[in-house]
Amino acid sequence: MKRIEKFGLQVDEALVDFIEGRALPGTDISQGQFWKGLSDLVHEKGPKNRALLEKRSDIQAKIDAWHIAHKAEAFNFAEYKSFLSEIDYLVPEGPDFAIETMNVDPEIADVPGAQLVVPIMNARFALNAANARFGSLYDALYGTDAMGSLPPTGGYSVERGAKVIAWGKAFLDETFPIEGLSHADATRYWVEDGKLLIDGKELRNADAFVGYRNDPAKPEGVLLRNNGLHVELYFISTSDISKQDKAGLSDIILESAMSTIMDCEDSVAAVDAEDKVLAYSNWLGLMKRDLNIKLEKDGKTLRRRLLPDRKYVSPLGEAFSLKGRALMLIRNVGHLMTNPAILDRDGLEVGEGLMDAMCTIMIAIHDLERVTGNSVHGSVYIVKPKMHGPEEVAFTDEIFSHVEAALGLPQYTVKVGIMDEERRTTVNLKECIRAAKHRVAFINTGFLDRTGDEIHTSMEAGPFLRKGDIKNEPWIGAYEDQNVDVGLACGLQGKAQIGKGMWAMPDLMADMLDQKIGHPMSGANCAWVPSPTAATLHATHYHKVDVKVCQTEIAKGGKRADVDTVLQFPVAKGQNWSEEEVTREVENNAQGILGYVVRWVDAGVGCSKVPDINNVGLMEDRATCRISSQHIANWLHHGVVGKEQVMEIMRRMAVVVDGQNAGDASYTPMAPDFAGVAFQAACDLVFLGTVQPSGYTEPILHARRLELKGK
Repeated sequence: MKRIEKFGLQVDEALVDFIEGRALPGTDISQGQFWKGLSDLVHEKGPKNRALLEKRSDIQAKIDAWHIAHKAEAFNFAEYKSFLSEIDYLVPEGPDFAIETMNVDPEIADVPGAQLVVPIMNARFALNAANARFGSLYDALYGTDAMGSLPPTGGYSVERGAKVIAWGKAFLDETFPIEGLSHADATRYWVEDGKLLIDGKELRNADAFVGYRNDPAKPEGVLLRNNGLHVELYFISTSDISKQDKAGLSDIILESAMSTIMDCEDSVAAVDAEDKVLAYSNWLGLMKRDLNIKLEKDGKTLRRRLLPDRKYVSPLGEAFSLKGRALMLIRNVGHLMTNPAILDRDGLEVGEGLMDAMCTIMIAIHDLERVTGNSVHGSVYIVKPKMHGPEEVAFTDEIFSHVEAALGLPQYTVKVGIMDEERRTTVNLKECIRAAKHRVAFINTGFLDRTGDEIHTSMEAGPFLRKGDIKNEPWIGAYEDQNVDVGLACGLQGKAQIGKGMWAMPDLMADMLDQKIGHPMSGANCAWVPSPTAATLHATHYHKVDVKVCQTEIAKGGKRADVDTVLQFPVAKGQNWSEEEVTREVENNAQGILGYVVRWVDAGVGCSKVPDINNVGLMEDRATCRISSQHIANWLHHGVVGKEQVMEIMRRMAVVVDGQNAGDASYTPMAPDFAGVAFQAACDLVFLGTVQPSGYTEPILHARRLELKGK
């Protein structure tokens, strides 16, 4: 690669060309201003970044040594907790406070709803997610198993259409009841004298009617609102489903994905300048609103772009519009990884998180200068993952302050989302929030990364339970409850999101409808979903549950969880697993690892739907890979399984994964020689798992992907 010197940095030519030729023009930021700001950031903050990583390693070494030294003794929790305080793993908790974040958009502060997370390197996924602000309930019901069965093959099914209509009308009756009438029996909707009339009757809550489109006597759309979320009744007489409906209702459009995280981290495979330019290019296209892709559909060539705002008329006859796109956040890389796209003055790869901060914030300036931009309050939202404790959160605050000053932005323009997914963050969450109290706009739990860190942190404590059993241990419930408790106690209600994790089974929508209602009931005003369709279905939960009321009641009830319970690590205590149970567990882990890693390394795909041992498609990313690889590594370390047995299982499951990908002409099989880079990467994750920093998969995956690209 060719490098160009910029203020002591050696920058890949491809990145220079992108920054100077495409990203900076239109921002009023000069080339010198940008590169000097980045150089200062790298050379001033880089040493501290490395020191914080060294502290992680030092703390981990001390925890390992403590468990080894006390292995022959009965576990003494009080002694263990005292030890964690001595080594600065647990920090003193300060006085109560409330966050002071300003200029937070309503999608974050006021309106609960679903949140999408998508790989920014895939332009189609990014556009789909941004455009998922509104979604068709009827399409979501018809095309998934949400009603208990999948749609029949062939053309439109009138029978299934009737079930969709019945489900939709029941939802309307529950959410927007009509006085003395069911929506199922309604024959006409119209607007008269500023009122919505349905067969001459009004909604029980007349204020729920907020607008309409086109002719009031025969509106094309009727806009309703409940719990802050909009629902549009859509009337198009030419649709198949409207012909079955008494009132000619053709669809129920739900405000679905209120926000979406454009991900530069766990769901992408970005290992060099080429990859980073693609990620930044798509973010630039979203911020400038010119990102588009060409696709073929029904024999026609189409262009997919960001949707415009939706226009309506209020009950009083005044024109207004609703934002047609989800509020876009961007997830930067954490503090761990470096990237060869830029070298510092000592020839060291720069911290990728530093590069992300400077580049993604600079790119967002294109949107900040727009009158009706992504953020109506002029904020940039960055989700920062994999921070370990308050000191690392404070470092993130320093990074953003530096970038704001370098780019001439007001301090605290950048808001931060704190991923509560590392054990040292969980047990010090209040102090983590305090460290970013002027910026924090989001906290979120993540079971998968949190469990991966749990296993690695307590690796020497003993063999962990099977993954399915870990979910039933007291610590996980305490972790989820404490996150909400601490968030509410720190004043996040009405100012920030308290989020919950991903539904990882994108094909099982009936199960999602049954189970994910627990997230708003828990006091979370947003939760992650794997697709726009899932966002639409999950939106129904926020109509059933008033999250603001739940949060108020939870806050009144006081603290529900404590750190002592969170600190209980789920090691096996006297379990005597059969050989079949052990084999099955390792097989399931191995299949998930191999199915994910082979696409990551060979194809550069950072997020995949991989069938598990029961042939259920699971969304796999680096977080799922981390828990699976750490789990096998833990069992190997404690002799639950042997190296030869695990290797035999890895090879056998590689054959299974090859079979699952047999229809992909671009796929390179791992069997029969098992000598490919991808298979070796999967084995490294398992057999070298105990020595990976915090159990992260990135160092191995990046090295192996670069090895393959080098070939």
